[in-house]
Amino acid sequence: MKSKACFTNISLFALRLSIGAVFIVAGMMKFAMWSTPPEGMPAAMVMLMKFLSIAEPVGGIALILGVLTYWASLCLAIIMVGAVLIVKFVMGLGFFTAQGPGWCWPLVILAACLVLMAVGGGEWSVDSKMRAKKK
Repeated sequence: MKSKACFTNISLFALRLSIGAVFIVAGMMKFAMWSTPPEGMPAAMVMLMKFLSIAEPVGGIALILGVLTYWASLCLAIIMVGAVLIVKFVMGLGFFTAQGPGWCWPLVILAACLVLMAVGGGEWSVDSKMRAKKK
């Protein structure tokens, strides 16, 4: 059983690391909205992108470290619900498109966030160390 627990912790760390990296990169790509927003983009969408340029990297770093994993995952899951809705209903893209993933990519990231909400960050997280310190 010890090897299963070790595999679980490796898996949760890998999940936190990969999903955190995705959000850091996605947020960094939105930083251009601060200086040169695309022409014709509604002001509300520009403001949303500016907000996400900060929220996504902060959430990604929190996931990588395993700090407030439940809350970081919840906030990032809410962002991904919005992404699915925008890609599916506003942009009208299908599950897959000729150019690549449609709303399948945000759906997978949403599912990963839900797993982290349900299971937690594992023993290799700051959350776990803080719980052990309290006991």
